[in-house]
Amino acid sequence: MPFVKQQKNKAYFKRYQVKYRRRREGKTDYYARKRLVVQAKNKYNSPKYRLVVRFTNKDIVCQIVYAKLQGDFVLSAAYAHELPRYGIKGGLTNWAAAYATGLLLARRTLAKLGLADKYEGFAEPDGTIQLVEANEEGPRPFKAFLDVGLARTSTGARVFGAMKGASDGGIFVPHSGNRFPGFDIETKTNDDELLRNYIYGVHVAEYMEYLEEEDEERYKKQFATFIKNGITSDKVEDMYAEAHEAIRADPSAKPTTKHGKPAKGPRRYLPLNKKQRLNKINQAKAAFEASK
Repeated sequence: MPFVKQQKNKAYFKRYQVKYRRRREGKTDYYARKRLVVQAKNKYNSPKYRLVVRFTNKDIVCQIVYAKLQGDFVLSAAYAHELPRYGIKGGLTNWAAAYATGLLLARRTLAKLGLADKYEGFAEPDGTIQLVEANEEGPRPFKAFLDVGLARTSTGARVFGAMKGASDGGIFVPHSGNRFPGFDIETKTNDDELLRNYIYGVHVAEYMEYLEEEDEERYKKQFATFIKNGITSDKVEDMYAEAHEAIRADPSAKPTTKHGKPAKGPRRYLPLNKKQRLNKINQAKAAFEASK
């Protein structure tokens, strides 16, 4: 048998360093996190804010987060399951819903910081790429960097819908338009009309019309929530426009009423003193004698 070099010997395992837990679980990209969290030393203890966007099967989570040595702290948060309160009755994970959730987060954050009147953002988005500019008299705009986590940053992805909503809501999120829907890679230009359609859910309305004509059974199944609430394809755009106005009118969070019994906490066993231990032994002896 030829000589085979041992690759992983004792010296290898003695020097092996285990990766961070969230890297082992595949939950955190630490290469990206370091660049999003590390703050310049000349800014002292100023927090570096991140616009965190995460998608689940039925919800969208948008948060303003900053990091400290103890861990991450959430300044404010908005969720897609809050959108029905503003008139969006269905489709809570599509591009237009992501925009509305980002807009809700922006208005809620600025109201909390007292900047809502100074930075109103862009009340009537037309699909153009616009960044919030600083007021000459007032304070500078609230700045946050987009944190997409492990999501693919492909052109037209929904994470950029949430970013666009936050940007139009008055938060300064540095970005360009090369990942929005309709970006032409050859001419390096954006299709403003297409982006506006995505903001107001026109692409959803067009698909509703197409599906209703081509496959009515699938239409009833896929848009069951819209049909139940009486929303047809010609009402979709108005629904999102009215929701944007409602969000700007009152972005505050409303506590939900919890149904059912509250969860019980873990049982805590208190140590027995000597008298209690002896009493317990005597009771066990007495029970044993009685059972004879």
